[in-house]
Amino acid sequence: MNHYNEEELKEAIRSIESTISKCEKVLPKLKQGTSQHTLLVRRIKAFQIALTLINKELRDE
Repeated sequence: MNHYNEEELKEAIRSIESTISKCEKVLPKLKQGTSQHTLLVRRIKAFQIALTLINKELRDE
């Protein structure tokens, strides 16, 4: 795995949190069961996983 410095990881966290927030604002506007809704739910979950992994990397440094 590539190693990133602490500043890069913290910037990635800020960016991902911002993206999650924007996705969560759009989600209620999409009809449940549509492909757009499903895709957005999966993207949010993927970003949450990424945040977990980045935070773990920061703790392990």
